[in-house]
Amino acid sequence: MSTSAIEPGTKLAERFRLEDRVHESGGATLWKAVDEVLARPVAVHTFAPDFPRVNEVVTAARAASRLTDPRLTQVFDATEDDGRSYVVSEWVSGDSLTDLVATGSLEPERAAGLVAELAEALAHAHEAGIPHLCLTPDHLVWTAGGTVKLLGLGIDAVLAGVADDNMRVDDAARADAEGLGRLLYAGLTGHWPGDPDQCELPVAPMDDGRYCTPRQVTAGVPNYLDTVTCRVILPESRRGLAPLTTPAAVAEALESVPRPVPMPIPTAVPQPSVTASRSEGLDTVAPQHRQTHQAHQASPPQQYAPRPYAAPASSGSGMLGKVAMTVVVLLVMAAVGLGAWTLGRNIGNGGTPAADATAKPSTTAKATGTREVKSMSASGFDPLGDGDEQQKRAAAAVDGKPSTDWHSETYGSADFGRLKDGVGLMLDLKESVPVKEVVVDFGGTSGGTVELRVGDSKSLDGLDVVEKVSGFGDKETVTVDSPKKGRYLLLWFTKLPGGFRAQVNEVKVLAVK
Repeated sequence: MSTSAIEPGTKLAERFRLEDRVHESGGATLWKAVDEVLARPVAVHTFAPDFPRVNEVVTAARAASRLTDPRLTQVFDATEDDGRSYVVSEWVSGDSLTDLVATGSLEPERAAGLVAELAEALAHAHEAGIPHLCLTPDHLVWTAGGTVKLLGLGIDAVLAGVADDNMRVDDAARADAEGLGRLLYAGLTGHWPGDPDQCELPVAPMDDGRYCTPRQVTAGVPNYLDTVTCRVILPESRRGLAPLTTPAAVAEALESVPRPVPMPIPTAVPQPSVTASRSEGLDTVAPQHRQTHQAHQASPPQQYAPRPYAAPASSGSGMLGKVAMTVVVLLVMAAVGLGAWTLGRNIGNGGTPAADATAKPSTTAKATGTREVKSMSASGFDPLGDGDEQQKRAAAAVDGKPSTDWHSETYGSADFGRLKDGVGLMLDLKESVPVKEVVVDFGGTSGGTVELRVGDSKSLDGLDVVEKVSGFGDKETVTVDSPKKGRYLLLWFTKLPGGFRAQVNEVKVLAVK
């Protein structure tokens, strides 16, 4: 049944103006609209008068609106009446997994990081009793703001007719776990191991009546990611290993993979002259290849200095050269004489060199004046929220392995979605020591603000701010001018970096001896 009676320009609730019809099927229409009160784009579902599942859609939308995980699409309004029913939700801009793998598979750990984020968000939804049930690559979006979003939670299952109030909890969990496994397979291979009508990706190849494993399809897939994928959707190929049958189990299996961060924006460089020939250095890389290279560039472009201009030789150049040579010889002789005089003076002083007022301070004094704190533990710190900020990951920040990390929850903005003023990583140094220097590996994230707080209390107010770093980079060394003594060191993030989550791969603490 068409809902074309509702036209672009229609305004709902005196604020949501419908603009573009995005999709229409079975009496339900998805619109891009504008919330004129808050001046922001929103997504709106409208329904034909005889749409049979309006009540179920509105009920599912209201249930989803109570979830607070920022990786889940937020529902703003859900209204049911005889004249006009609709659901208003967040408008998400970005690239779906379908877009990301359109030209080939992703880098394995990036694919795993995207699915890990989705698995954690979906595990939270299942704790509230809300499954997804129809995961496809179009439901996973890497947003323009550098975050992961899951689209259609609760609503799409009803619209697709797969929601069933009588479905067992275990069956719903298994269905979503398998959906996550298929998304991971798609990210690792660029192929879809499922119903070809569900997405536009090529179907995964088969071998003896079952899908090939990711490693059979794409070279370079790590064995552990191949195993995780198979434990979800091809358990028969991993006999002896327990299948992963819930989103929480998938999230736990992927918890050690690095999480995706926004691609660094390359430093702008001048465009080459259009008159340059290929031999003169004109960039002939195809645009799509150039974009990929820049997106993965970790350091700023190398700067090239022009060659010094060489003046043509003149008739007087021979005489000038002789004069210059004479000056150089005299300077060398003077330097040798000064050195001999200094050496003789030092010998006369018993071999003790004269003090040099311009000499650099000895680095040995610094090295012997501090010691590294070896015995310390870490914990997630969230006194303004639920108290548990990825506690299970905290030990990774002090395990001596830069490849592992602690990271906070992902929020909706750099100011924590206005839910709180900060989150942190608390280090227990096991003894009260004067903290002099802290080296923090932020794992490639940048742009946030972090305070270093030290004290003998584990409360936020009981810790003194000793240093503050804004716009931090990949790795920072922070020196405390006036060492503060304390057992606890808190890395307190007051502004999140790109990706809207705090991350610490490794921390090193030096204390005054």
